[in-house]
Amino acid sequence: MRFEIMRLDDRNGDAVDSTVVDASAVNKIVQQAAALGQRIYIRPAD
Repeated sequence: MRFEIMRLDDRNGDAVDSTVVDASAVNKIVQQAAALGQRIYIRPAD
């Protein structure tokens, strides 16, 4: 399964950029975002 991960702007919550990754990469990206204090949005890719 593939997921789209969008990095969100801290001020207004708008998507700054996005990437599509395999399910196996989601955990690593979530951990990196948490370590950096980034806000992300994850949804299944079409």
